[in-house]
Amino acid sequence: MMKSEEHKAVRTAEIKLFGKWSFEGIVVRDPSLKRYISLRPVWLPHTGGRHEHRRFGKADVPIVERLINKLMRPGRNMGKKHLAYNIVKRAFDIIYLKTKTNPIQVLVKAIENAAPREETTRIAYGGIVYHVSVDVSPQRRVDLALRFITEGARMAAFNNPKSIEEALADEIIAAANNDPKSYAVSRKEEIERIALSAR
Repeated sequence: MMKSEEHKAVRTAEIKLFGKWSFEGIVVRDPSLKRYISLRPVWLPHTGGRHEHRRFGKADVPIVERLINKLMRPGRNMGKKHLAYNIVKRAFDIIYLKTKTNPIQVLVKAIENAAPREETTRIAYGGIVYHVSVDVSPQRRVDLALRFITEGARMAAFNNPKSIEEALADEIIAAANNDPKSYAVSRKEEIERIALSAR
């Protein structure tokens, strides 16, 4: 029994994302996000929507695949997963060249820094609408962080000689460094500032 467990541990250590990036030693510092950032070792981040009919199923989708899925969002790129896959693959190479660290760790750090902790919601009281500050659930925090990162990359690459791969790599690195120039970090701070005034 012990031998098979050791063999299994060796097998998971061998599994590398895109055949390059190891999942060993990736740390999620934010305890509330640990459950929702899936770092299960996979060769190829493509689950084919198996999570779709399970509540909170997307928490088990590899975090890199969720980034790929977010890149496919607006009209023209909808459904072109292979295109989004190649963009992320090249962006990870750029991240490694610029930071000399595992790109998966850089992505996790970027998500932690770009995830808002507080936002506002509308509450109607006798025909009057109030904006009330609420805490953000961990799953929504991850969703919003991924959305802001991909939005920032898309906006940086639009009408610009800079490629989407470079824009995505720069956005992830800036968010990981908690750089205020990062679109994702500035959006998070704006949301938290509005929520603070609505307390």
